[in-house]
Amino acid sequence: MAAAVDEPLLDVEDLRVSFDTIDGPVQAVRGVTFQVGRGRSLGIVGESGSGKSVSTQAILGLLSGAHVSGAARFEGRDLLQMKDSELRKVRGAGIAVVFQDPLTSLHPLHRVGWQIVEVIRAHTDMNKKAARARAVELLDWVGIPSPRERADHYPYQFSGGMRQRVMIAMALALNPRILIADEPTTALDVTVQAQILALIKRIQREFDTALVMITHDLGVITEVTEDVMVMYAGQPVEYASNRTLHYEPHHPYTAGLIECLPRGTSATVSLKPIPGTPPSLLNVPAGCAFHPRCSFAMDLCRTQAPPLRKVAGGAGHQSACWLPTDLVGVGQEASDRRAAAARTPMPVDDGGAER
Repeated sequence: MAAAVDEPLLDVEDLRVSFDTIDGPVQAVRGVTFQVGRGRSLGIVGESGSGKSVSTQAILGLLSGAHVSGAARFEGRDLLQMKDSELRKVRGAGIAVVFQDPLTSLHPLHRVGWQIVEVIRAHTDMNKKAARARAVELLDWVGIPSPRERADHYPYQFSGGMRQRVMIAMALALNPRILIADEPTTALDVTVQAQILALIKRIQREFDTALVMITHDLGVITEVTEDVMVMYAGQPVEYASNRTLHYEPHHPYTAGLIECLPRGTSATVSLKPIPGTPPSLLNVPAGCAFHPRCSFAMDLCRTQAPPLRKVAGGAGHQSACWLPTDLVGVGQEASDRRAAAARTPMPVDDGGAER
């Protein structure tokens, strides 16, 4: 059955992912909910181990041995209820992924053109000649020079940035409705990173492709996404529009990530790292998982996990924090207001807890 026009293209609800280990179950993702509309872009940001990549890999059935629950509806159909044969039809044609390291994603023993042709022919009835022409066209579109000749080269003959362009060409081969970019610029220098981000923005503009950008780099999020979900210890802790998140964050973790960004050009400017390290997902702290690292933690934070609540700022702004819902912003003034509120705890207003 076709999805309704106003229905989200991708609707993920209460996604939970765990892995069995000899030390006990690892709760990698703990109740993630988000939506991506047609042609919209969502950034998922957080430190390493926050569950960003696991969330998207789980919905595509790419995690061997994982226990996955919840729902992930793509065009109205739940991906988590699909058989492997059905999921294979969605991967590439409906949802395509560009991974962090293209050298491990591309087969080292096959020419890049052949690999793109195989993707096309696995999902369509296009003959080899037409598929080859399409592969060359895609390589040209993503900026590979001399694409007809380069299609016959092996992955090791390309630079890191060019390999990433090949991966993007492969992802676009079947005109997917959603492109998931999983840390696509991490291993690239800043000049090549800017080129890849510009290419991703061009894809959105020209193909009206929905985008899910996974990264630990808030600078990347600023460049390419409209909405942002911040994750910590396997959970979403804040949702907001891009602008709201950067200028009016509510959660102390989000504010800390923003204050970690380099500002200005003076050699005397120092970064403000968040103290401590993320918790082990084998033993997540009681209450708010961030409270051991939070300068504004109250007694309530140590015993009760905060729900996502509507907070001040832009429409749809939600935060999982017990601080008053009007305490938004970055900088010393905002920090002072949070500290004052933490010293004088007030009765908690749930602010309209979500889900």
